[in-house]
Amino acid sequence: MADQPTALERFVQGILPENPVYRQLLGLCPTLAVTNGMKPALTMAVSVAFVLVCANVVISLIRNLLKPHLRIVVFTLTIATFVTVADRVLAAYMFQMSKTLGPYIPLIIVNCLIICRCEVCASKQNVITAAADGLGQAIGFGLALASIAAVREILGTGMLMGFRVLPACWPDWVVMVLPPGAFITLGLLLGLVNYIDDKREQARK
Repeated sequence: MADQPTALERFVQGILPENPVYRQLLGLCPTLAVTNGMKPALTMAVSVAFVLVCANVVISLIRNLLKPHLRIVVFTLTIATFVTVADRVLAAYMFQMSKTLGPYIPLIIVNCLIICRCEVCASKQNVITAAADGLGQAIGFGLALASIAAVREILGTGMLMGFRVLPACWPDWVVMVLPPGAFITLGLLLGLVNYIDDKREQARK
C-alpha cells in the first residue's frame, strides 16, 4: 500500500518513536517480571526478538492467504511455533536461565506486542518491511528492558552483570529487585521519557 511506512521507517519508528514499552505500553508483563537483573532481561529480549521477527516474516509471506475471521488464530499458531523453538533451545543450552525465566518464555505466545505487529504490519506489507518492523520493535523492546533492568540491578545490588558499579558502602535498595521495584522503576522512566518529550516539543514550538 502506498500510504504504508517504508521498511526503514518501520525500523526506526520501532526503536524510539513507537517504543513498545515507553510509547505503546505493550509487553508489560515480561517487562515487570524479568527485569530484576540484566541477564534475564537480555535473554527475554533476545527470545522476543527471535519470535517477533520470525512471526512477522511468516505472516507476511502468507498475508494474501489469510482469511479475516481466521487471522488471529493463524497469528497465534505461528507465534506459538517459534515460542516453542525458543523455549526448547533455552532449556537445552541455558537450563538455569530457562528455570529462572520460568513460565514467561511460553507466555510470549500471548504477548500483545507480537500479535499487534502481525496485525499492523506483517499482514499488510512485504517481507522486507515486516522483518524491518520486527527488528526495530525488538530493539526498542530490548532497550526498554535493559534500561529498567540496569536501574533495578544497580540500585538493588550495587552491581551490573556481575561487576560492582556502586561503592561497597552504598546501601542496597532491596525493594528495587522485588516486584514493587519494577513498578517504581517503570513509572519513573515513563515519567522521564514524557518529560523529555514535553521539553523537546516546547523547544520545537
